[in-house]
Amino acid sequence: MNMLTVNGVSKSFGSHKIIDNLSFEVPKHSIYGFIGQNGAGKTTTMKMILGLLAPDAGEILINGEKVTTNKNKTNCFVGYLPDVPEYYEYMTPKEYLRLCGRITGLDKKNVDERANKMLNVVGLSSYKKRIRGFSRGMKQRLGIAQALLHKPKLLICDEPTSALDPIGRKEILDILSSVREETTVLFSTHILTDVERICDNIAFIDKGEIILSGSLDEVKSSHKTFGIEILFENEKDAKQFFEVFPGGKWGNSYQLQYYPQERYKIFAYMKYIAKNQMQIHKIEQLEPTLEDLFLKIMEKEVNIR
Repeated sequence: MNMLTVNGVSKSFGSHKIIDNLSFEVPKHSIYGFIGQNGAGKTTTMKMILGLLAPDAGEILINGEKVTTNKNKTNCFVGYLPDVPEYYEYMTPKEYLRLCGRITGLDKKNVDERANKMLNVVGLSSYKKRIRGFSRGMKQRLGIAQALLHKPKLLICDEPTSALDPIGRKEILDILSSVREETTVLFSTHILTDVERICDNIAFIDKGEIILSGSLDEVKSSHKTFGIEILFENEKDAKQFFEVFPGGKWGNSYQLQYYPQERYKIFAYMKYIAKNQMQIHKIEQLEPTLEDLFLKIMEKEVNIR
């Protein structure tokens, strides 16, 4: 069953259409990567899912109930982490979660139990200092704890790792991956390595339209391109090989990448290397990445519409 259904949704501001007949479904207990460049329409879509904006057409369902604006009943199912969460920075993490719990209607006992559990999940249980002294990564972790406090069925994260260093990104991704048994995650981002790490299903959005969607494995395999990477030990051999087989792309150091239309050409590569006793570190088949696919989509090299 799907936790979130977006069906034929459109949204314009004046004459400028931001979202155009957008449709996708997020299965329960999945981590769904909502991928697109800045300005593609990701945040506008999330605001409509939260009931903060009304769509001009179409409908959105959360846990089978229709999303409306103003008094939106479906928000009781949703936890939300914006890209830049704001806090009462004079509070401690525990004080802040207590306040949020009372606003959502939790009684004092349940607030304290849930706050302690969530602070432990995000690795902040030992922090007693005021939020004003927190790093960006710590604030993101506290934001996840707040979003999960009332046990939402759907957790919406808008670019949660975009301004973090590699360690901070890893911490946030590990937390999101760990909560999938408790909730469903809609994860908006333009950082494709993050998507490959934790997401089950993905959708590419461009100019307000879904241009490719499906499970991560299905998307990668359906647009898989056969490629070979050869890493030479020295520049002389690499240049000689490139002169004989000029269709390659130079990578780092003495690395060449080839994408032959006929797979049997790899045997020609290997035969030439052996015949000329070239020294190589490795030769291996390249696996497709989301970054490769995304670039091809943006360049209109893949026919997906």
